[in-house]
Amino acid sequence: MSKTTEKYEDGLKESLLKPDEAAAYLSAALEENDQEVFLLALRDITEVQGFTKLAKNTSLNRENLYRMLSSKGNPQLSSLTTLLHSLGLRLSVEVA
Repeated sequence: MSKTTEKYEDGLKESLLKPDEAAAYLSAALEENDQEVFLLALRDITEVQGFTKLAKNTSLNRENLYRMLSSKGNPQLSSLTTLLHSLGLRLSVEVA
């Protein structure tokens, strides 16, 4: 991995700590219309925040969080909503 890539990843991780940046990142992932891309983006945010910390905050099992956010994950809406809430985010619907 090049130094440029490492600096980019560090900058991305730092920005994902901010709820408005995390929301924009997830919104961009949703625009791909691919569940796997969205779950990967949510996993990136969860990793930055800390799986263990979020598992405690949400009362979701840490292993279930990993499984839920895997490429094969299929989270229930209630689990997704709980996780997003713990990140200071929420789902919303808007007119296309």
